[in-house]
Amino acid sequence: MWRNPSESFAKIDVKYFARHKGEVNSCVFSPDCQILLTCSDDCRIFLWNAQTGQLLDKVCGHTGPVKACCFSSDSTRFASASHDCTVRVWLTASTQCLHELKGHTKSVETVCFSPDSKLLLSAGWDKTAILWGLQTGDILRRFSGHEGAIQCSTFSLNSQYLATGSWDYTVKVWSLQTEEHVKTLKGHTGNVSCVCISVPGMLASGSWDRTVRVWNPRRGTLIFLLEGHTGWVKSLSFSRDGILLASAGENDVVRDTSKRERSTTVEEKKVKRPYDTG
Repeated sequence: MWRNPSESFAKIDVKYFARHKGEVNSCVFSPDCQILLTCSDDCRIFLWNAQTGQLLDKVCGHTGPVKACCFSSDSTRFASASHDCTVRVWLTASTQCLHELKGHTKSVETVCFSPDSKLLLSAGWDKTAILWGLQTGDILRRFSGHEGAIQCSTFSLNSQYLATGSWDYTVKVWSLQTEEHVKTLKGHTGNVSCVCISVPGMLASGSWDRTVRVWNPRRGTLIFLLEGHTGWVKSLSFSRDGILLASAGENDVVRDTSKRERSTTVEEKKVKRPYDTG
């Protein structure tokens, strides 16, 4: 089930981006792969030329460590979440701050754009997720229910629902069509550190319990339990076609998974997309 990516991909030269003066908490490529965005405990955000490694800009404004960052789908904006309890939205070209979003009462740990970049979701230590409208910067909705800090979040590709992962060991799936959450996904025995949703609609979650779980978010059922990491799982990402799932752990190992291969399955029957009813 698990494979070592080095067996499948050619080795490339390693570039080092070393200008921050504190621990780097997050990094992300722009959708056009031209810019690398990094944020750090030094309260700053750096923009780098992803090809050359040149530092393009240093962005200041937060008064506490910057915990997370992300790009909009068209690469024209990026957002940052900070220990200073604020979220900021910036123009990529000029690094002008468009919005300083205030609504959290504790450190903000995660931030993400909706696929159409009209909405922004943030969450953190106040156990609350906030949905923001980016045209005005207003709060559209608050999501409450987690009993621990919210560490990670993501939108579905169709923007019908979103998911949050928490230190209460659960993942919650929230509908953007109704006022209630759809499902609470239970099974992890450690803090949930990362979540992602594939194009077909499957949801993956990684945890401090060293496992990755793949769920049907609509039904709230577990499809795959993936074991193999010897340290806690830090990051997850589906391939664009939803066939591969990559995970990175604290043990310095990246694993990639093909759903075409045999795995530890919870359901022996054919795995269907979350919206299949047959």
